[in-house]
Amino acid sequence: MKDKNSPLADIGYYLQEIDGCVITAQAIEYALGKIPVRDRWCVEFGAGDDLHGSTTNRLIENHQYSAVLIEGSRKKFEVLQGFYAGRPNIITKNLYVGLSAQDGLDAILAETPIPPDFDFLSVDIDGNDYHAWNAIVKYHPKIVMVEFNPTIPPEVHFVQPADPAINWGSSLVALVELGKKKDYELVGVVGVNAFFTGRKYYPLFGIEDNSMSALWTKRDCVTYIFCGYDGRIFLRGCQKLPWHFHIPIREPDVQVLPGFLQKYSFTRTDKRLFETLKNPFAFARQIFRRLVKK
Repeated sequence: MKDKNSPLADIGYYLQEIDGCVITAQAIEYALGKIPVRDRWCVEFGAGDDLHGSTTNRLIENHQYSAVLIEGSRKKFEVLQGFYAGRPNIITKNLYVGLSAQDGLDAILAETPIPPDFDFLSVDIDGNDYHAWNAIVKYHPKIVMVEFNPTIPPEVHFVQPADPAINWGSSLVALVELGKKKDYELVGVVGVNAFFTGRKYYPLFGIEDNSMSALWTKRDCVTYIFCGYDGRIFLRGCQKLPWHFHIPIREPDVQVLPGFLQKYSFTRTDKRLFETLKNPFAFARQIFRRLVKK
């Protein structure tokens, strides 16, 4: 039976960075504690400077883990490299993990002594997390933690384009489907992170129901949009931009129909009026063409 008091139970979206990191670290330790035989290797990308937002530092410092830490930013990497200087079991790489077999994690890890079924992988690159995980074929970590976009409702399948210049993220359901294709099962959701384990380890977690509705219960960042019979649009839920100082999303700003056209008995004439108001230049061109034909 699933332990609802475990750190892998959904405990909300933590906006205080230190709180979020501590809770996530506890969840990682809990998940790894379910695995009977471990090799004490972990991988994180992007690892940052390992001082802020790291998900593997606690494994390294408290549990004597060896690690491959990958960070693309030169500035952050220099801090990361200095932090672990003189520790041969901590391999730091100044790279952006690619999305193909040639530049993905498989190619990067092939240059290290890490075993193919290492204990823990953290994927947190603020956008292409889905594609980066999808590109991993040769390595099969026991526990995978992947960041998802928590503003996307659980029913919505969304995957951003495989483009390093885009920071949209992907939905939880998309990652769950990808995990199943790779023989992984969802075992927990903590904040913006989804935890997966290899299918052979899944029974060890004793989870009766690993559906998203069971494991992701506190959706603090989701904004729901729906419309009334009269065409008025309503918002419920978060109604804020979580990564932009919580700028509010306001109902007046998302209305499609002007107030005087928000009515249940919407006619074809009303539709033509709306289209005219929406694009008066197109309407003017139509009138001009008709006059020319005459």
